[in-house]
Amino acid sequence: MLRIASASLAGTAIEFYDFFVYGTAAALVLGPLFFPTFSPMAGMLAAFATFGVGFVARPLGSVLFGHIGDRHGRRPVLVASLLLTGAATVAVGCVPTYDSIGVAAPALLLGLRFLQGLGLGGEWGGAVLLTAEHAPAERRGLWSSFPQIGPAVGFLLANGVMLLLSATLSDAQFAAWGWRVPFCAAGVLALAGLWLRSSLAESPQFLGIDDRARVPLAEVARGHWRLVLLTAGALAVGYAVFYAVTTWSLAYATERLGVDRTVMLACIMAAVVVKGALTPLAAVLGDRFGRRPMCLIGCTACALWMFPMVGLLSTGEPLLMFLGFLVAMLAFITMFAVIAAYLPELYEPRVRCTGAAVGYNLGGVLGGALTPIVATAVAQGEGVPWGVAAYLTGIALLSLGCFALLPETRPVRVVAAETTAGEAAAG
Repeated sequence: MLRIASASLAGTAIEFYDFFVYGTAAALVLGPLFFPTFSPMAGMLAAFATFGVGFVARPLGSVLFGHIGDRHGRRPVLVASLLLTGAATVAVGCVPTYDSIGVAAPALLLGLRFLQGLGLGGEWGGAVLLTAEHAPAERRGLWSSFPQIGPAVGFLLANGVMLLLSATLSDAQFAAWGWRVPFCAAGVLALAGLWLRSSLAESPQFLGIDDRARVPLAEVARGHWRLVLLTAGALAVGYAVFYAVTTWSLAYATERLGVDRTVMLACIMAAVVVKGALTPLAAVLGDRFGRRPMCLIGCTACALWMFPMVGLLSTGEPLLMFLGFLVAMLAFITMFAVIAAYLPELYEPRVRCTGAAVGYNLGGVLGGALTPIVATAVAQGEGVPWGVAAYLTGIALLSLGCFALLPETRPVRVVAAETTAGEAAAG
């Protein structure tokens, strides 16, 4: 299990590195380079729009790779998705700017971002299912949380490289070539990920399916559409909070508040470090107390914290901004540490790769694609951007309602064993 979980973590970290490095570049540099004829605000909105295209592509990727995963196995998904995302990311680092090739530059950027999202849409389902379906029922939450640590590692890698470049290069050097370095490094990381995943065994639950779905998406649409919509709505808050912290706040603080980008990257990265470190602990609590209670607690905490977080961000003080980000990340991981066990348990094995991945990635469209764009537009004007806090709180309340309608999935035999042990102790 340790080998399987570690390989899933490493691959997920690499794919999310590819995805996150684009978000950081969009916040810092892509607007002036690829949309120079726009005003600064319009250029940032356009850059965030290309960022959002990756989220739109993710459900399509989950359909494509979900079909492969439900028909041919989870393992092929891991290899194909990693190759696609890695190649697209390297290509982004090679795209000439608007000054060199005109409107073809943002068009190429858009297309490559779409391919990034397509690959990542398949990655999560393959990595999580391979781990969850190997894991023992009583520790499924813990083992399945390893791929959920991957996004934190990928984010830290992406932003660590950006932070190093930002601290050592002048603004002119960073805009000329420095921002390309993290994209080109993705090729080396992708090769490392392929090597790690080359020896993984296929999921035993998949091998045990006698009657595999001919068209998994059709079965999901026919028999599980309500579940897909509920899981998408439930997960929207996690995406919204994460990208409000890691993408929108970076752009807002550097452009509007005049905070040094190195300081902002350091504040955000410190909060993400804590989030990643506490992911296994939250997953263990999910194994002990159930998936749904953890999700309800985390979602409620998000709803209560968005106004304080925006207020702390608006001070421009590093320690206060870090506090705002930290609590938001803790609320986020209370939910998302258990999601990797929760979603697969909600779907039957024959359509699990498609159903879980589509629900997960539709949540990304609702929460991740729109948040930087909406928040940037709402935050125009003077004063504290309370409209952003209201928007995030509204998404949290929507997700809370969806979680309330989902069932608990912690395996019955685990609950029964705990009940028997408790009765024996009492006797």
